[in-house]
Amino acid sequence: MTQQSKSDPVIALRGIHKSYDDLMVLRGVDIRAHEGDVISLIGSSGSGKSTLLRCINMLEICQQGDIQFCGEAVRWSGDGPGRMPADQAQVVRMRTQLSMVFQSFNLWAHMTVLKNVIEAPVTVLKRERGEAIDEAMALLEKVGIADKAHIYPAQLSGGQQQRAAIARALAMRPKAMLFDEPTSALDPELEQEVVKVIRQLAGEGRTMILVTHDMKLARDVSNHVVFLNQGVIEEEGSPETVFGNPKTERLQKFLHASVAA
Repeated sequence: MTQQSKSDPVIALRGIHKSYDDLMVLRGVDIRAHEGDVISLIGSSGSGKSTLLRCINMLEICQQGDIQFCGEAVRWSGDGPGRMPADQAQVVRMRTQLSMVFQSFNLWAHMTVLKNVIEAPVTVLKRERGEAIDEAMALLEKVGIADKAHIYPAQLSGGQQQRAAIARALAMRPKAMLFDEPTSALDPELEQEVVKVIRQLAGEGRTMILVTHDMKLARDVSNHVVFLNQGVIEEEGSPETVFGNPKTERLQKFLHASVAA
């Protein structure tokens, strides 16, 4: 295992390419997220944002490029379409430190909210059950649904389910968090419940990469914004630069359409 130095980014992507048969989705993307960075990925549907996020934690396998997590490079076997991680144990270890929150919540329907939150810490990380329960209750309190601990996901609103999913992600004590359109399945009122939690996490200095359609959220919580267009980074920079002084016509049109929507 590679020892991380203080100068190493938590996540480093270099030259990431991903295609599905003849459809090229990512065309050489480079991103670096240091500790405490909040990076928002914006762009039109089909620009490659969610695919890039899934490549980071290897739910999708990129055909070309390098991925490093806390200074440790993913080891690969093969090349091109046949490329796969060479060490599955390495993948599992990295994923335990890289929590992902999905658009569709992905809670286990047969478990209570509390059991959803403690399942991975107890079974994967082998934490003591009582300790895991205490921490889970504190996290559910943090996201504002401690009173829902003993009910099932189907009994929750969409906003409550997403906050439960965030608590579950936090229970792994991750070094970085990935959010894939965490509010897009919610109506505006419920969306604000989740936005409030994400703002709180950003304020705590957590390392996060966020795919979002919410330009206000991206502007407010990020220290770096990446605009993807047709699988490449068209523009990137601080929120002030990207939103306040877009250079390319494509980004100008995208932001105008976002405001109009």
